[in-house]
Amino acid sequence: MSTTPVAAGQKSWVVAILLCLFLGTLGVHRFYVGKIGTGILMLITLGGFGIWTLIDLIMIIVGKFSDKQGLPLAR
Repeated sequence: MSTTPVAAGQKSWVVAILLCLFLGTLGVHRFYVGKIGTGILMLITLGGFGIWTLIDLIMIIVGKFSDKQGLPLAR
């Protein structure tokens, strides 16, 4: 059984965490990874009143957040 490595995207994991921590309610981390539509929704709702931002932060930390093409963030 062979395992093929998953290709990482071009967007940095560290940058995404920092953007989510400091500007998460504005959806800046979503704009950074190319998810413009949901970035606008986060901007309008202030990060889903903070809940959506917290969920995104947890997903970024555990490595389950991906860019627009579905590739994981580069670590």
